[in-house]
Amino acid sequence: MKNRYFPEEDIQSDDLLFVCYMIERIARKLHQKNRYVVNTIGKDAMEHLLSVANVLHAENPLDVEDDWIKEYKLQNGSFDILDVEKGLVSQIPTALQMGKVYHRLIKDTALSDENYAEGIFRVYNHEICDVIDNYNCSAYFEPSYVIARAYQAGGF
Repeated sequence: MKNRYFPEEDIQSDDLLFVCYMIERIARKLHQKNRYVVNTIGKDAMEHLLSVANVLHAENPLDVEDDWIKEYKLQNGSFDILDVEKGLVSQIPTALQMGKVYHRLIKDTALSDENYAEGIFRVYNHEICDVIDNYNCSAYFEPSYVIARAYQAGGF
């Protein structure tokens, strides 16, 4: 994917990782599902965010969260991903760990003619995200090739 503002530059894999990480942080903060954050931001804005991610890396993530929430009018919800069965879950994955899971899934299942923004929408709107984001099971903990295979098969 080419940078919107500097067409001679490619969007890097780290830029995709940063955006996935921020999606996870914001979803957790607002008690929303990741797909709500992605769909509310929209494809055009997502292409913008991917194009400026290399600059946003240097910003305080709390400031980036607040800016995205305000700019894209993201609202609080009632889904708390951290509400888990304590007997089943000894450690909840961090937002960065989950950003990495989604980053790898987008890259591992990328379509040949798809850019990163399209990959974000394709993956985050797939029903497998409900399983990955259920920390009472271990889907998020599986190796990336297992998650990618489950994505391709339509489930675990």
